[in-house]
Amino acid sequence: MPMDPRSGFCPSTRTFRSLRPPLPLPPEDAPFSFPSFAVSRLPSPLPAHPAFLDASTGAELSFPALLARVRSLAAALCGALGVAKGDVALVLAPPSLHVPVVYLAVLSLGVIVSPFSPLSTAADVARAVDLCGSSFVFATAGTVGKLPAGRKMTVVLLDSPQFESLLHGHEGVVGADGGPLSPAVEVRLSDVAAISYSSGTTTGRTKAVAQSHRRLIASSLQSSAAPGGHVVTLLGVPMFHSYGFHMLMRGVLMAETTAVVTAPRGGGGAAAVVAAAARCGATQMFVAPPVVVAMARRGGVGPEGFPDLVRVVCGGAALSSAAASAFHERFPDVELSLALGSTEGGIISNMVGRHECHRIKSIGRLCSGVEAKVVDIINGELLSTTSPVMFSFPECPLYPQA
Repeated sequence: MPMDPRSGFCPSTRTFRSLRPPLPLPPEDAPFSFPSFAVSRLPSPLPAHPAFLDASTGAELSFPALLARVRSLAAALCGALGVAKGDVALVLAPPSLHVPVVYLAVLSLGVIVSPFSPLSTAADVARAVDLCGSSFVFATAGTVGKLPAGRKMTVVLLDSPQFESLLHGHEGVVGADGGPLSPAVEVRLSDVAAISYSSGTTTGRTKAVAQSHRRLIASSLQSSAAPGGHVVTLLGVPMFHSYGFHMLMRGVLMAETTAVVTAPRGGGGAAAVVAAAARCGATQMFVAPPVVVAMARRGGVGPEGFPDLVRVVCGGAALSSAAASAFHERFPDVELSLALGSTEGGIISNMVGRHECHRIKSIGRLCSGVEAKVVDIINGELLSTTSPVMFSFPECPLYPQA
């Protein structure tokens, strides 16, 4: 039987297929890395606006400076420190403008990056090290003590003079633009790029999830650019989280300015993220539900504090219909794009455009290239479009092509 053009449901296989246009992805085994692909898309000359902005301090990192630091760090890692393709580098550091440089440099070498929460306990860190098999660690003076004793690993502290020398020691040699990002290393899009960690809250203990370079590209392209001119994206989720990691890398590929929160004012939390977005003039935000709730609450920063805000993308957990309605009431001209995903599956569904973004009790349509089956976990039966279903959260019934 043919696929339903409205829902994307195929009755014969009981599979939902995406109705969105296919993504312009390069071949699966193409001979380049995510950073190489991202840089190849940047305009020439490089953008004049910052690549990254610290919304807490006002510090900026331009695109030329970003590429120069990535090249310098990659050369140092490959040379003096002996890092090789296939090694795993654990990143155990609080948010800073150094972190995206580390991610890009490591990825450009074919080294697997493994971001992990700097707030984790020593036991959690030890489990992560066992899961990913890291031989190299980027940490800080405040997190290095959580590393397992007796484990042979090379450690570089991001807040040390050594790291500063790695960032700048090769800048004069490799230059700020032109040429490859790293020494000659054959990396393919099918190679593993990153190891992320599922929370374990729904299926037991924390698990490690491998993601390819092509997966990073697909994830970046799933989130289209916000309408308008220059885009300033406020990243309101942790850099180590799979959601935050993907969106941090997306900003480079999309040639946007990504604003990060490194030292939240007023005790941190959702209110600090909202205040940071207002300070940096965000046009787009990637956040979790508590930030949307804070924005919708009367008494906080209102629409007048976000004159350029076009879109808020909310993921990581469920947003109640009451909170979504309150947000739409307070910010009627801002798109609220709810997204569903997982560490293992990536972005599964999202909302695109004003019509989809103003629907309540929906998590949008299946993302481009995604196929899904809804299964009764009790009897294994595949469900159809007419079957009642609750997907993870009572507030968010899954209508894949709503």
